[in-house]
Amino acid sequence: MSRIGKKLIEIPKGVTVTHTGNTIKVKGLKGELTRDLHPNITMEMKDEIITFTRPNDLKETRALHGLTRALVNNMVLGVTEEFKKTLDIVGVGYRAEMKGSNLFINIGYSHPIYFMPPEGVTLLTPTQTQIVVSGIEKQLVGQVAAKIRSFRKPEPYKGKGIKYSDEMIQRKAGKTAGK
Repeated sequence: MSRIGKKLIEIPKGVTVTHTGNTIKVKGLKGELTRDLHPNITMEMKDEIITFTRPNDLKETRALHGLTRALVNNMVLGVTEEFKKTLDIVGVGYRAEMKGSNLFINIGYSHPIYFMPPEGVTLLTPTQTQIVVSGIEKQLVGQVAAKIRSFRKPEPYKGKGIKYSDEMIQRKAGKTAGK
């Protein structure tokens, strides 16, 4: 059995889970998420506990067993408490600010970058050098954070660029003075 796939998911109070066919719908205080499950994985709900089973031990089915459980668990966590990723901007003159719901970033290019977040993701700038990406769908939050980071990835010599707040940049030594 998959170690992750055989774990139980407890449904917290205030969250409703409905399962019809291969579609699961999770509704909570923060919002509502739906997902289609793979037909090989069966889901059972008893007394506010969700379990997943698989019909055989084929490699693909074993992989889907843990994946399905993790996706549904992330849905339950997302509607109870939002997922957040924090980005730090490092560099002289680099800054970000919100203009309406859009993000305005100056990161050393000849032009500013305007970023419009997709629906379901909110962006905040508590300081000029920090961006907080939050939402109820974990995959979408990570994708938006990665997209913002890709505008100016941190470079290894001075560490300038956009990095995750918990990311460690491996620094390189620069050129040494001549002969």
